[in-house]
Amino acid sequence: MKRRIIILTTALALLTTITNAQRTTAHSGGTTFGIRGGVNFQNINGKDQDGNKLSNDLVTRFNIGVNAEIPVGTDFYFQPGLLFTTKGAKNEQVILGQNVNSTVNLSYVELPLNLIYKPALGAGHLLLGFGPYVALGVGGKVKYEGGGSSQQQDVKFKNEVKISDADDVAYFKPLDAGANLLVGYEFYNKFSFQLNTQLGLTKINPEYEGAVDDKSSFKNTGFGLSLGYRFN
Repeated sequence: MKRRIIILTTALALLTTITNAQRTTAHSGGTTFGIRGGVNFQNINGKDQDGNKLSNDLVTRFNIGVNAEIPVGTDFYFQPGLLFTTKGAKNEQVILGQNVNSTVNLSYVELPLNLIYKPALGAGHLLLGFGPYVALGVGGKVKYEGGGSSQQQDVKFKNEVKISDADDVAYFKPLDAGANLLVGYEFYNKFSFQLNTQLGLTKINPEYEGAVDDKSSFKNTGFGLSLGYRFN
């Protein structure tokens, strides 16, 4: 229920921002809308409970969604969006003499809030941007393979895991937040490509009731390539 309220509140705030911008920026061309989708190369970086650096590897994931482009000055635009994006990581370790491979797959509804500099370049426009993002976890799975067998756990999102909670699921915090940086090019026909990197700034691993852990910190990081189209 809380997740639905957060998503609804975010959507209403985004709609209000776009509506107000349309009223106040009509003289500079007004707000336009676009669609975008692409591939992510994701990882989960940080430290474990002993303070050691995590040794995870990249995984290939995807994102797809929509955005608005609101003029705020000459060649500058505010670009809020709403994406469905998947993140995660993979890891290999030896447990009881067996090589065990684990793969984390996390799904989020993400709200990027970027400032875009879009000067004319050739027949199109250069795209340079940065800004924060906030994301809400909506699903996921963790898969373990080793010793000739495999098993899979569902992901459950909680800020604090209690002793009484089920131990057959993987827990992560529901909220993720961080920073975006992007560069790309929009062609004369409104198609565009974009290279982007993302740095998670908040812990996504929850607290555990009764456990003293002031060292572990898991954070989403990644980079990727996406294609988009902007409607007039």
